[in-house]
Amino acid sequence: MSDKTAITPPGHTTPPARFSHGVRKGGILQVAGQVGFGPAVPGQAPVPVGPGLREQTLQTLANVQAVLEAGGASWEDAVMIRVYLTDTAHFAEFNALFDDYFADLKGAPAARTTVYVGLPAGLLVEIDALAVLD
Repeated sequence: MSDKTAITPPGHTTPPARFSHGVRKGGILQVAGQVGFGPAVPGQAPVPVGPGLREQTLQTLANVQAVLEAGGASWEDAVMIRVYLTDTAHFAEFNALFDDYFADLKGAPAARTTVYVGLPAGLLVEIDALAVLD
């Protein structure tokens, strides 16, 4: 049985509790929920990259991608993406951003679930992903 390996990309903020940004075990990589925080700044609390859904969504997707890459995967390996939005009114805009972001994806897209949740103040979106590596 293979060991679990914690994945933390360079520049990522420290999680607010005892968990990893990602965990790889064998050919499976689970990316923890990522939000729209920019790169970590030593001595400063993380803040969203902007107040709008667009900025936060693009940064969140970039943060998920960074964990995937640090774990030896890519979006091509993702089989499940879970999206957490704070407002049902953001669904159409999020879908447009999501479609644009993945427009050049080769192969079948991952399965996706979207749910509505409460997130810490100022955060509008959180995304996690499950990747399977061959």
